[in-house]
Amino acid sequence: MIEIKNIHKSFGKVEVLKGIDIRMEKGKIYAFLGPNGSGKTTLIKSILGLVQPDKGDILVGGENIRNNWHYKNQIGYMPQIARFPENLTMTELFRMTKDIRKSVSNEEEYIRYFHLEDSRKKALKNLSGGMKQKVNAIQALMFNPDILIFDEPSAGLDPVSHIKLKDLILQEKSRGKTILLTTHILSEVEELADEVIFLLEGKIYFQGSVPELLYSQDETRLDRAIARITQKKTLTKYKNAGM
Repeated sequence: MIEIKNIHKSFGKVEVLKGIDIRMEKGKIYAFLGPNGSGKTTLIKSILGLVQPDKGDILVGGENIRNNWHYKNQIGYMPQIARFPENLTMTELFRMTKDIRKSVSNEEEYIRYFHLEDSRKKALKNLSGGMKQKVNAIQALMFNPDILIFDEPSAGLDPVSHIKLKDLILQEKSRGKTILLTTHILSEVEELADEVIFLLEGKIYFQGSVPELLYSQDETRLDRAIARITQKKTLTKYKNAGM
């Protein structure tokens, strides 16, 4: 479980997060949506400990993560772009990761699942973008973490691999994992997310299920509902500015 309590974060004079409060339960998938600059990336980096909030607390499993690095062992993270030491082979990468984590892993299960058996000894620099993304997914999953964070996970994947990854995400949900997802593919949100968290200008403007979001905006399509939220905010901003 993840609890985010009154998180604020500024970079210089720009306030990126403005009092974020979220409680994320086990066995649920949360989709973070919002335009560029809405605060999604900063919020995810705050949970990962890569950004230190100016104010507020983040609790993972009931423990505050501030000055506590052990909680990271509970998280598997799949970034949007895979960046590996490209001189290494896939086997060497996984061995290095296991040496660092000093934890039991099950990468073999996922290597077979993604049909990467014949690529074990290939240098990572020689793998296609889609294959690197599969390696990226395995890195996130191989230690069986309680929390999974997927940042645009389908980027570069072919349709079959995309389906296989979605099936894996649903499988991890059924095992009671807390899953965070950022994506621009709205069909992915409709298929996977239990709750949508829509951020705009550093604030949460909606949190609830896809049907609740559609109902709240009187729309039948998710893209139109999201557009309506954004338009309402823009109109309010202009009115407040006297324009």
